Amino acid sequence: MGLKEGDFPPVDPATFRDMPYTERIKTLGRHWAEYGFGAPKITALIYIVKLLVFYVAIGVSLVTLTSSLNPLHPGAWWDEPIVYQKMVIWTMMLEALGIAGSWGPLAGHFKPMTGGANYYARVGTLRNPPWPSKVPGTEGDTRTALDVGLYVGFIACLLIAIVLPGQQDGDLSRLVGANKGLVSAAPLIPGLVFLGLLGLRDKVAFLQARTEQYAPALIFFAFFPFVDMIVAAKLLIVIVWCGAAFSKVGKHFDLVIPPMVSNTPWLSSKAIKRFQYRAFPEDMRQSIRATTFAHVGGTLVEFGAPLVLLFSHNETVTYAAAFLMIGFHVFITSTFPLAVPLEWNVLFGYITAFLFLGFPAYDGYDLGAMNVGLIIPVVVCLLFFPILGNLRPDLVSFLPSMRQYSGNWATAFWGFAPGVEEKLDAAVTKPGMMQKAQLTDIYGEEAAEVVLHQLLGWRSLHSQGRALNSLMMKTLGPDMDTYTLREAEFSCNALIGFNFGDGHFHNQHFIESLNRIAKFEPGEMMVVWIESEPWGPKRGRQEYWIMDAAVGIIERGSFAVADAVKEQPWLPNGPIAHKVTWQLDGYQRRRYSGPNPPPAAPDVDGVAQAARISA
Repeated sequence: MGLKEGDFPPVDPATFRDMPYTERIKTLGRHWAEYGFGAPKITALIYIVKLLVFYVAIGVSLVTLTSSLNPLHPGAWWDEPIVYQKMVIWTMMLEALGIAGSWGPLAGHFKPMTGGANYYARVGTLRNPPWPSKVPGTEGDTRTALDVGLYVGFIACLLIAIVLPGQQDGDLSRLVGANKGLVSAAPLIPGLVFLGLLGLRDKVAFLQARTEQYAPALIFFAFFPFVDMIVAAKLLIVIVWCGAAFSKVGKHFDLVIPPMVSNTPWLSSKAIKRFQYRAFPEDMRQSIRATTFAHVGGTLVEFGAPLVLLFSHNETVTYAAAFLMIGFHVFITSTFPLAVPLEWNVLFGYITAFLFLGFPAYDGYDLGAMNVGLIIPVVVCLLFFPILGNLRPDLVSFLPSMRQYSGNWATAFWGFAPGVEEKLDAAVTKPGMMQKAQLTDIYGEEAAEVVLHQLLGWRSLHSQGRALNSLMMKTLGPDMDTYTLREAEFSCNALIGFNFGDGHFHNQHFIESLNRIAKFEPGEMMVVWIESEPWGPKRGRQEYWIMDAAVGIIERGSFAVADAVKEQPWLPNGPIAHKVTWQLDGYQRRRYSGPNPPPAAPDVDGVAQAARISA
């Protein structure tokens, strides 16, 4: 791999689509195991420059200079509370603008590389309200001047909070002596109001700001006394860590580690990458080494070290746990996971040092120092969505459920009949084209198709990928090799500007919005969609639905997680078993077995009748 040349899969782009779909997945899954995405080295360099220059250098300069501090003397300001506060706000602002996580080619943004503000500050783009039928004034799926105003107002409040000088605080001065004060609450309060209203209109823009993690911190900054603010911030980060650790308990996370390690740009050893798989290339299931690494280096560390940091009054133990968690975030940053949450990981490394080494429990900043009238509601509120989201994942995004990168997420595949992806591309208002068109401008049409298939190969290395392929095989039958399959998370990025692995962003309501705009014929766009595995009585099974975009949901059912995990990515034994719980009466998918779609369907009355158009 060169600076500008990537490791392209060992296929002939001109004949690639002539291969059966399962052979394509088999070839690309094996290629991913050794090369990851295979992006040229310049891709990693772009991310590193963005992280170090734009996020760290510019961010630190802005935060310190506006607080009357010298950015070149970190020893004098790393434990200044206003620096911590402003770095949290700076990171949240960049996330909301689309410049931090889910940015660039590793997140499906090629031309342009930035989603976020390119979508949310533009009238006419798609939005996805969380409860359009229940909250008055949130109906519809098109962004208006009101939505743009809420978004711009929120960003403006964050920027004002950063540039304003610190406000002196009596408690802070009494406890730490000379200091630069705390951020002003004046812009934070309207900012939270703007954010709440924005979230009711569009859950995508709301969650892109990583509201589930940063909004509680803003509330602490605006309303809590200093000591309570510090202890509440500790509770917040520990619950984020432990929630992520809890989500890794299960069968999914074992399968996350091998493709993540395979995509690590600094790891050139194919032997180490192959080591993550059971018997490369024939058996591509996770090895016992990967499972051990996942749950010792991941689950155990993410549970144990945070709890030590929260409760330890021993200085040596606290420093050891802090350095362990800082190293944990450094490693994740270095692997360049596809959602590329690099800024988030750098911030969490800094927060670890600030909260637990700058204001350690053994210096009086422990749970006992927090007002008991605050600590109980804070803990209840911080735990509410993680608990609900694990028991009822259908009700809560996996982000506020604190299931970051655990492998247990809602996800989907889209299947387009010939020519239909271009139809969708032309119909939807957005600042760029779908990824196929973006990549065609860079690599040419045939190579672009191979690159997009790499994402299907990547997904097949995860448990949900085996189930998605199984359901799509069942849905499309002989047309499996005729349809164009797309990984929904990446395609969703091009349509709405952001996705962080959450299938709730491209749910039934979203597909209905696409159908309203693109006016699909029956069978033109087929969707297979999987919900996360819940805890509780239904643990061990995941629910799915299948949708004909022009008709509606045509089937619901479930499958066993164990069946997905035990199969090879390319399903040599055929689709995994599934249990059908409901089907649309009389539905037969229209067949698309030739190079061109069939004529438009005759006029029919009602969705159910449209569904009965047969082959």
